[in-house]
This record gives sequence, structure tokens and C-alpha cells, in this order.
Amino acid sequence: MKILVISGGPRKHGRTAIAARFIERTYGFHTMDLSVMEMPMYTGEEEQANEPVVKSLRQAVLEADAVLLLSPEYHSAMSGALKNALDFLGSTQFLHKPVGLLAIAGGGKGGINCLNNMRTVMRGVYANAIPRQLVLDPSTFDYDTDGLVKEAAEQVDGLIEELKMYARIGQEIKAHQIT
Repeated sequence: MKILVISGGPRKHGRTAIAARFIERTYGFHTMDLSVMEMPMYTGEEEQANEPVVKSLRQAVLEADAVLLLSPEYHSAMSGALKNALDFLGSTQFLHKPVGLLAIAGGGKGGINCLNNMRTVMRGVYANAIPRQLVLDPSTFDYDTDGLVKEAAEQVDGLIEELKMYARIGQEIKAHQIT
């Protein structure tokens, strides 16, 4: 099963990056980290589709059985870096694909608006944003180990298990489709 993590935080050393690295180490999933990718600003011009970084993103999402989106909450929404990357994608890559949503809260606000924002965009590309979602607050990080505290790690595990369940269901449906 191929699960792709898209780390949508623009900061290389931010909490979103910590969470993404923790998930990559723990589960072995491939991560596309937008803080290090040189993603152009989406303009809708056709020639952008030929840029190697755009081709790589589109192919990775297309080949994934499921996707996990991580984003910090900025001004009650997902990061601009994640939204920009998602603008290069569409139903070709996401149709019926299970997607898990994980927001990184900060500054005393909850992160739920970020989750709602990601869910709205996933609905727009015909993805299947799974019911379980998660917000990680600053207190859930173990900065000394570049990871998460035990309770947060268990919550992430629940999210990952549900995402895997939906991915297995999707694989079963594809295996039994009549072409």
C-alpha cells in the first residue's frame, strides 16, 4: 500500500515538518515536503504542467493509494504553500482517493478551520476526505526527539489506521470493477 504524505508547512524546521518526519520514520511513508520543493506559484498556464516538480507531485499523488495532508493553520486556513500545491492537482489525481487531514495548531487557536479548509478543497477535487481528522497543538510535540508525545503519537496512529482502512476498501473496489 502506497501512502503519500504531503507536508504543507513552508518552514523547514516548523512543527508541520516535525510531524511529517515523525510519520515518515514511524510508518515508512514517502513524504513530499513543500518547504524544500521549489513549487512555482500556480498561474493556470499550461506550460507549468511540464515543470519537473509539478510532474513529480502529480505522479506521486496519482500513484498513491491514499494521501495524508499536513498543514499549519494560518489565519484560519491551510498554508498558502499547501493550497498552491493542491492547485496543480485535480480529480485526475484525487478521484475517490482516501485523504487524511492533519492540522498543526499554534497561537492558542484550534486548527479546525484549517481542517475544514482542506476538506473543502478535497471535496472540490472529488477526493474522499476520511471522517477522522486530527489537530496537533504545540504541547503535543517532543522537541528533544523531533517527534510527538505518546498521546499524540497514539492519535496519529488512529488516523493512519483509518486512512489505511479506506485505502484497502478502495483497492478492493478497484480490484472488482468491471472494465
